[in-house]
Amino acid sequence: MKLHPIKAGNFKLDGGAMFGVVPKVLWNKTNPADQNNLIDIAARCLLVEDGDRLTLIDAGMGDKQSEKFFSYYSLWGDDSLDKSLKEKGFHRDDITDIFITHLHFDHCGGVVKWNADRTGYELAFKNAKVWSNKEHWDWAVHPNAREKASFLKENILPIQESGHLNLISRTEDAFQKNTELGFGVLFVNGHTEKQMIPHIEYKGKTIVFMADLLPTVGHLPLPYVMGYDTRPLLTLDEKKLFLEQAADNGWYLFLEHDAHNEIITVKHTEKGVRLKEVFTCNDIFN
Repeated sequence: MKLHPIKAGNFKLDGGAMFGVVPKVLWNKTNPADQNNLIDIAARCLLVEDGDRLTLIDAGMGDKQSEKFFSYYSLWGDDSLDKSLKEKGFHRDDITDIFITHLHFDHCGGVVKWNADRTGYELAFKNAKVWSNKEHWDWAVHPNAREKASFLKENILPIQESGHLNLISRTEDAFQKNTELGFGVLFVNGHTEKQMIPHIEYKGKTIVFMADLLPTVGHLPLPYVMGYDTRPLLTLDEKKLFLEQAADNGWYLFLEHDAHNEIITVKHTEKGVRLKEVFTCNDIFN
């Protein structure tokens, strides 16, 4: 097995929304905001090369939305999914599987693109199976008012219409390797219904793709919960349990949204679980 970080782009989000009830004077120390109160956010995906399978975990927000839509997110940098795949020696058509942690637009938008004459949509990865789970899929296609702006029908319905949608067989044990995927999956419900957190065994290490369970290093303290989470008190419990296990077992946490820290480990302290070490992907994957 080989692992490859894939940079699908960078954007900015409101710092207050990213940290919920935590005052700016606290979160601004780890995630400094610009003059518009926006903080740097990455869309760092992960490509799992395992035998003849190439599984892409998440796909960024893509490029099919309107200029007005993208203006809300202050895109920055020159990273793109295609550019990053090419740098690793791959093409979209090589991807055999796409695993979507959850169907918010910044995680799944890159799965679907305009067709050639822009009259409709098609899969951006024509040879890939797309993996979700039934509970989350149903949650996304019948969105609640709070999440409706994140579940965009043009990102979701074309996946099912393409015939490439696959719903994984669920297990609540993250260490029980899913035979359909080749890695374990933890299900968490605080951010959104049945978000999936991959646990990948790699060269004697456990690599955990954090998605929105831990967006950035700045979110390590338990009360630092995003305003976007639908069940913040549940996030508190899920994060506490997870971080204690991560500290006990020396897991390596792959941060999808932290623009400046790629992989971290954590440790127990008197204040709770806190940052231990920061690594680049090259440190761990090469």
